[in-house]
Amino acid sequence: MLPVLESSQHLPYPKRPKTPDSTDRKKAVLYSIHVYISTRPKSWLIFSFLLLQLLFVLLIRSLPVSVSPRHFNLPSNPIINNNSSRDSCSSGKVYVYEIPAMFNKELHDNCQDLNPWSSRCDVLSNAGFGRRATGLDGLVPKNLAPAWYWTDQFASEIIFHNRILRHRCRTLNPKAATAFYIPFYAGLAVGKYLWSSKYTDQDRDFHCQMLLKWVLEQPFWNRSSGWDHFMMMGRITWDFRRTRDGDWGSSCINLPEMRNITRLLIERSPWDYFDVGVPYPTGFHPRTESDIRQWQDFVRSRNRMNLFCFAGAARKAFKNDFRGILLQQCRDESDSCQALDCAGSRCSNGTSAFLEMFLNSDFCLQPRGDSFTRRSIFDCLVAGSIPVFFWKRSAYYQYEWFLPDEPTSYSVFIHRNEVKNGTSIKSVLERYSREEVKRMRETIIDYIPKFLYSEPEDGLGSIKDAFDVAVDGILKRFSDGWKDQW
Repeated sequence: MLPVLESSQHLPYPKRPKTPDSTDRKKAVLYSIHVYISTRPKSWLIFSFLLLQLLFVLLIRSLPVSVSPRHFNLPSNPIINNNSSRDSCSSGKVYVYEIPAMFNKELHDNCQDLNPWSSRCDVLSNAGFGRRATGLDGLVPKNLAPAWYWTDQFASEIIFHNRILRHRCRTLNPKAATAFYIPFYAGLAVGKYLWSSKYTDQDRDFHCQMLLKWVLEQPFWNRSSGWDHFMMMGRITWDFRRTRDGDWGSSCINLPEMRNITRLLIERSPWDYFDVGVPYPTGFHPRTESDIRQWQDFVRSRNRMNLFCFAGAARKAFKNDFRGILLQQCRDESDSCQALDCAGSRCSNGTSAFLEMFLNSDFCLQPRGDSFTRRSIFDCLVAGSIPVFFWKRSAYYQYEWFLPDEPTSYSVFIHRNEVKNGTSIKSVLERYSREEVKRMRETIIDYIPKFLYSEPEDGLGSIKDAFDVAVDGILKRFSDGWKDQW
């Protein structure tokens, strides 16, 4: 079981520093130029000539440069979507490293060994989407059923890798790149070592240490010591933050070489600037813009019979187990609440009970999971149900790029202590008028594309999904960072 991590264990990382006194130096240079021109009547001619020379040099340096695959390990036959306009990459372009196969392809190909109990080949198939969903007859529109898969919550690394290879802003010229993507399957690499005491700390750290050793030998790492590098790590941040020998997880994020690399994670540390929270993968992977529009209309018009619902398993070994309290409240209000007891494997990826329950409910209760977030949050949102949170860290401090700025526009917050002290969840939710519920649901419906990972490897055109939002955010962050340095 994943240990509970208290905030005192993780101190804030410093934000990206600017060049010391950069603003003062720029002002001093501009003032010197002004004084020189104003005191020398003809000096503006000399200054203009020098400026033209500088612009010419910058233009020459910006032209494409032939790069040897031997040095940069370029793909031999890349496939890139070049249909978009130049303006669509105004924040820059991304270069994708082709890293040794042991860090991604071999991990995926050896999927039968990634889990100490069973093969993971099934859930990692279909480019990370897993096997196609079954049992959805009568639950979703018939023509949308092929867009549903039983997708594993830890498959993001594969999904991101497949998508970024065809991203409209991918470049094969590393000198033209604003960002460098490292397609390391960090979650797959550590996953098999998390659950057994027979594995050592060295086992858990091996792939990450070797990967970083390889990256540090690449010429463009030294350009910024990794400030412009990023990767998708397909588990929660706490799986990579071991601080003491024998504790949970790997120490990957705590390694010195990782300090400047931006990490996309399904759960981030709120105190680490370099952690970026991205949505858990859900089962719906639209094939076209029409799929999204039809799904939005479907959840908008859905007749919801329950006021609220809850899916989860009680933790009887825990004193005052909060999920047990929620289950009991839901059962006590069975006329208003639908409960799904997830004891055992009843709430695995391959069940339609989750989806049906969320589609039938106005609100869905979202306590913390084994960590502060849970995949169920996004299953709930995709179904157009309004999440009820009990910890602000479950969403509000996690997914800023993907959720509305105002939490009350799409969710309800009830502090967990109020529930423990006897507050009736039903009585709180009944205070919301039908008009208020409708407005909140409409906000969620507008944001649904940002919670999804679409099926086409080159995206959905004018609609940006979770992958597009993440990469755009990274490029803007890096582009703005370079501007700050100047």
